[in-house]
Amino acid sequence: MELDTLRDADFKLLDDAVEDWSTLVRSLGDLKKDAEDDLRKGANNADWAGVNAKVSKEFIGKTAGEFADAHTQAESIYKILSDTVGELKGYHRQLVDALDGGRKRNLTVIGHEGGFTVTTNAPPEARRAMDQDSKGDITALRDEIQGILDKATESDNSARTVLQALVDQSKTGFSDAGYADRDSAAEALKQADQLAALAKKNPDDLTVKDFDRINAGLKKYVGDDLFAERFATALGPKKTLEFWAGLSDPHRGNWELGRDRLEQFDDLQRNLGTTLANATQSDTAAMAGWKRTMIDIGDKPIYGNHGGPMGFQVMSNLMRTGDYDDRFLKDYGTKLMATERKFTGNGEHANTAWHSGPMAPRLNRIGEDSGVDPLTGYLKGLSNSPDAATDFFNQQFVSKNDPDNPFERDTDDDGKNGKVSLSNFQYLFEEREWPQEKNAKGDDLHTGQNNLALALEAATTGHPAGEMPTADTPLHNAQQAKLMESLVVSIADDPERLTNNGYMSDSIGQITSEYLPDLNRSLSDVKRDPGSEDWRDIEKLHPIAGAEAELAHTDATKLLFAIGRNEEGYAAVEVGQKEYMGRLMDYHLNPDLPPDRRVSDNYQLLIEQIAGRSGEISGTLGLGVQEAIGKEASDKDKGYEHAVAQRKNTISGTVGTVVGVGTSFIATPWIGAVVGGGTGTATNVVLEAVFEDAEGQAKQAAQTTGGQFWQEGMKRNLAITSAAARAAADEYHTIDSGDAAMAAHTANRQGYLNARDIVNGQSPDSITSYS
Repeated sequence: MELDTLRDADFKLLDDAVEDWSTLVRSLGDLKKDAEDDLRKGANNADWAGVNAKVSKEFIGKTAGEFADAHTQAESIYKILSDTVGELKGYHRQLVDALDGGRKRNLTVIGHEGGFTVTTNAPPEARRAMDQDSKGDITALRDEIQGILDKATESDNSARTVLQALVDQSKTGFSDAGYADRDSAAEALKQADQLAALAKKNPDDLTVKDFDRINAGLKKYVGDDLFAERFATALGPKKTLEFWAGLSDPHRGNWELGRDRLEQFDDLQRNLGTTLANATQSDTAAMAGWKRTMIDIGDKPIYGNHGGPMGFQVMSNLMRTGDYDDRFLKDYGTKLMATERKFTGNGEHANTAWHSGPMAPRLNRIGEDSGVDPLTGYLKGLSNSPDAATDFFNQQFVSKNDPDNPFERDTDDDGKNGKVSLSNFQYLFEEREWPQEKNAKGDDLHTGQNNLALALEAATTGHPAGEMPTADTPLHNAQQAKLMESLVVSIADDPERLTNNGYMSDSIGQITSEYLPDLNRSLSDVKRDPGSEDWRDIEKLHPIAGAEAELAHTDATKLLFAIGRNEEGYAAVEVGQKEYMGRLMDYHLNPDLPPDRRVSDNYQLLIEQIAGRSGEISGTLGLGVQEAIGKEASDKDKGYEHAVAQRKNTISGTVGTVVGVGTSFIATPWIGAVVGGGTGTATNVVLEAVFEDAEGQAKQAAQTTGGQFWQEGMKRNLAITSAAARAAADEYHTIDSGDAAMAAHTANRQGYLNARDIVNGQSPDSITSYS
């Protein structure tokens, strides 16, 4: 900063700017509150239908989020400007005081372009001699002024750098990067540069101290947007891959790291992956180039002619943590699957294309698999990014017109096979031979297939796998519903795709629990005809917001029977269906339900329809459990009861606030009570009974056969369903409570018993007769 600039500075414009930003922050704070309290909550409370159900609610939610981001960014800019103006004013005062002090010592400071001169104020003919006599004072004043100017320059440059970085984070809209002051933002950028420089070192030269500093720094700044972008772009895509692969390569790197820090490699992988994920959310030009280059080098050995793992193999392992940018994941996945086709002969020998030798780098430190299969880590990344996951699975993997397509099927039941096109979902779920790996005990690992199930959970539900949906979760869209249809058809076509891979059942069970209205519709056996009054009644009986997954009754039954073979899958659907049944009782027995949504004034008929389908679903699930437990009395049933009881913890904080169909057309039994004002009477009765019963059964000492479990399940179903109907009748007085309970009991029992006949008729060889 020039001396004259600081000395003659007029801070009025800067003060006005700070005041304007302060006013803007207050205004945006009010708008943020209004957007959250009125706009977002109003959208969640609205009764969406048609196009609005698919577009408006999600759009409004994103718009409300933009107000929050705008407030965050404005507040950060205000604090940075305020800090900088305050500092510059301080340096201005220091400079004026220094100049005044110099004048008292007969010293003059003359500013000029590029610097300044300190001299005595003696006449020109005597100045040289006076300057020599006052050399100490001149030097001291010069150093004092230069120090002030250096600090002012640093303050100004730091503010400019941080403000530019904030603005560059998002091309459109606003960044959610928030900072309490300028120095914290500037320090984040400084640390990013320093840590990137360390990570660029040759792995042989990376010390234990370097490792600790990088790991600690990434952990400290794991949620910092500016840090993430600067670290990633300063390190660069190629060096990113070389850094992680170099640490993992037994032929490279400092051997002391493997000896002293091996147990911390997983932490570094998590911190590095999360930092890179955060960085990909940035819209800076440098980050856009980083993403393009990372995809470009994905199918090439990271050491070029010297070999090494492929870029995709390294980068995919860093995708196991964090929320990566959707566009980056989509483009990455497209190129990755093209590489999969190339290296596996269009998927014909994936099990041998990706393999790990005894001295190959162990690219994954989170879990037991080696990380050699790039799809394993990538699918875990997709499980955190629902939109990208949905897009990926619906993409085509191979065309039937491809001459090298190895996949043939009999698609028209004429006994002749022909080449078929496959989506990424069909290839991965139905055809791919996953590379075989074992853990230290010699047991088979199935990390890739498990991550596939997690990615499918995100892709079909619209929220990250392992999380419960909320009122802000977007309604199911057409692409999600299409994928759900494909998933159900695939399992129905070959149930062993699930039963032989039970570790996938927890995710498949969660998916199914979020499509229970769609599934209940399918059990009606009413032809899906929009012009039919019967079908319109089914739509009213099981209201759905967003897109419907159109399922066949037989396919739904096979899905439920397969899910019942696994404890966690069973618990997700059984608890979900019970809650959904209670919610429907509360919904349809309410006399205030508008006439255009009412199916019938015959409340007994409504109860029978709801109870009957609920009974069939529980009965079908129970038959799956019966198959899993077998003829011999054992404690296997305790695992199922415990899984149901544990479901209470899974949805803790959700029950009573964001579960159920509510009074709005909601697509899943797990969201919507915010709309309806909380769970209803019947719903509460159901949930309390389900969990109390499961906890009690899990503690019993008696051993149980599969047949006994099914029989006991029927008794409990009848009691819970009857109690739900009675509670709803007592609450709304639209039907005699005794009549309601009796109707529910009879219909539920028949539905439960029907399940056995339906399963036997559809898969006669898959179920055993149990006494």
